Amino acid sequence: MARQLVLIIDDELQMIQGLKRILEYELDDVDIHVCGDSEQVLRQLLEHQYDLVLLDVCMPGIGGMELLPKIKNLTPDITVIMMTAFGNVDLAVQSIKQGASDFVCKPFEIPDLVAVLKRNLKRQKLRSDQDNWAESPLAAGLNAIVGQSKPVQDLLNLISSVAKTDYSVLVRGESGTGKELVARAIHQLSPRGDKRFVTVNCPAIPEHLLESELFGYKKGAFTGATQDKKGLFQEANGSTLLLDEVADIPISVQTKLLRVLQEQEIRPLGSNKDLPVDVRILSSTNQDLEYKLHTKAFREDLFFRLNVVTIKTPRLEEIPEDIPLLADFFTRQVCSELNISPKPFSAQAIAALQQRSWPGNIRELQNVVRRTLVFSSNDEVTEADIALIDNQGYDFQSEEEGTAEGDGLEPYSQAKERVLQSFTTEYIHALLQKTRGNVSQAAKLAGLSRVALQKILRRTAVDPRNYRNS
Repeated sequence: MARQLVLIIDDELQMIQGLKRILEYELDDVDIHVCGDSEQVLRQLLEHQYDLVLLDVCMPGIGGMELLPKIKNLTPDITVIMMTAFGNVDLAVQSIKQGASDFVCKPFEIPDLVAVLKRNLKRQKLRSDQDNWAESPLAAGLNAIVGQSKPVQDLLNLISSVAKTDYSVLVRGESGTGKELVARAIHQLSPRGDKRFVTVNCPAIPEHLLESELFGYKKGAFTGATQDKKGLFQEANGSTLLLDEVADIPISVQTKLLRVLQEQEIRPLGSNKDLPVDVRILSSTNQDLEYKLHTKAFREDLFFRLNVVTIKTPRLEEIPEDIPLLADFFTRQVCSELNISPKPFSAQAIAALQQRSWPGNIRELQNVVRRTLVFSSNDEVTEADIALIDNQGYDFQSEEEGTAEGDGLEPYSQAKERVLQSFTTEYIHALLQKTRGNVSQAAKLAGLSRVALQKILRRTAVDPRNYRNS
């Protein structure tokens, strides 16, 4: 069984060193790394494939709330658990909305922390196993792209044609339209498809780290380079490399990338030798590259090297006839994750989805399906369930007419209290419905102690007995 890897980030080094020893004793098949310097976190994340990060909210320099989005941008699939002082629970709630999976309050009891880590590591392993299956030949290629509309069928035909070649391909489209999925399908249908598909999220990596991440480095190339490290071009040798959001690559790195495309050679930082590489380059962007060319923010010669073939992904609003298929696909996916029976969307609910605007495209539809399945208490998803999800945005205007001084904007403390109260009430309602009013089971599912959940129930005036026959 492969060992899982956890990173603890906290400026209290003595504390986390002790915590490391305890957790490695308590957790089977888990290795613990520690980092006390928030400035070094991103480099450490690049050098190791962590399954879970335990992140302190309050640290000098870059705090946990500032680090969280950077960590999720760099490694979107990683599980992050926040550590916060007892009085900062509102920050913990905010962190959940920004992508954290869970939080623990300091001071914590070791058995409670171990339980939270075990639960989240188990979920992470299940997701990892599903991802490994998704990359297997059984799930490869065009089967991952859902849709019967003409734009999607044209897209599939183009993917099939270009996959047989070794051309560079630029995939263009709005956020959430499945650009990476298209690139992955091209790779899987290509002669290189039996090898690992390598991706790099260009804007997520700081400029001073991107060059070493792409091309690698030799021991002693810079402070902290204690050993040789292969770059992504070497990792993708004989395979395919996707440059995700290629428009954000800085000019200094563009020049070196152009040389790789021209010469099929790389030179690691700190080395005086060129290394041959055989890599097919795919790239993607949601930006206006022509404008970047006009403003000299992107090299014209590199653009033409990358843009041998262009593929454009359609917006969801261009393919409304595919929404029923996509909703069904995401429903089965989410119900499998939640271990619940599939719940169909009613015809009225599907019609509501088709009439809705989708600025976030397919990714937004996936999120709406996920939220709807969590909150819906019916045997099927109804139009009312969709309306409930759409109305969960919060209006920060006060109920009274605006004044000249405040223009009707609610004071921050009042707005925060109201939003948190609404979030808590909705969450507790969904939690008790799922557990049929079983407080112990609800506390376990929420990662809370029974006492903590009972305090929340009293504060929100929610009676779990009302859910026991639902």
